[in-house]
Amino acid sequence: MKKHRRGLRLAACLLALAMCAALLCSCGRTGKTDDYTAAMPVIVVGSDNYPPFNYMGTDGAPTGIDVELATEAFGRLGYRVKFVTIDWEKKKELVENDTIDCIWGSFSMDGREEEYQWAGPYLHSRQVVAVRSDSDIRTLQDLADKVVAVQSTTKPEELFLNAEQNGLPRLRRLYSLQNRDLLYTTLLKGYADALAAHESAIRQFMKDYSVEYRILDEPLMTARLGVAFAKERGDDLPQQLTEVFQEMLADGTVRQIVSRYLDDPEHYLDGLEDSTHA
Repeated sequence: MKKHRRGLRLAACLLALAMCAALLCSCGRTGKTDDYTAAMPVIVVGSDNYPPFNYMGTDGAPTGIDVELATEAFGRLGYRVKFVTIDWEKKKELVENDTIDCIWGSFSMDGREEEYQWAGPYLHSRQVVAVRSDSDIRTLQDLADKVVAVQSTTKPEELFLNAEQNGLPRLRRLYSLQNRDLLYTTLLKGYADALAAHESAIRQFMKDYSVEYRILDEPLMTARLGVAFAKERGDDLPQQLTEVFQEMLADGTVRQIVSRYLDDPEHYLDGLEDSTHA
């Protein structure tokens, strides 16, 4: 089966090269990367603004960990990536009606295994709670009768909506916000006592805006990050992408990309590289 899949990947790459050669001949251009990538079939990736995983660079083009990983991984499979910004609350509908080919944006696989076909995991990420530096909240249990802000349809929202079965205290109020950036404003202005999100995203915000939050030592959970495809997708692209992730973990590509954005890549790889050699 693996030989068959690699054969398909090789065929896709050869097809892309052939298309590129034809394009170069017809246009009279030689040796241009733009011509090569233009000849590749396109994969449309749906994501939202979520630094350091996906955000607009100074040149107005998408950049970030997930953007670089997607470009490299799909490139190895013979595809060109197009990132589009989506309403995160509608992600499942968009991937099921083929508006996008996959969802890729620091997306937790855990608890959603049956909702999508998954590629991954390619990273681990801690879901954590952050408070203002002067807060008296020190543990998750200190959140009892407090107000917490989360992004809607995310893992922290799910955990707090089912607080009792997840061993979390009952909140006074849970703010589920569509716009991720409002999480930080809500905490800064004192409308919420705490916020919950991916640790990497919180640290990126603190770095970008010189804001100091205190992250609780105890995480809500450690999540596996993956790429979600429609449950009824008929080809084996998710499995091919999983195999490419394993190659990129083994050859150090994932570590190299993550280290450009995060200071402690080991924290996010956490055994994934070792598993590729098992």
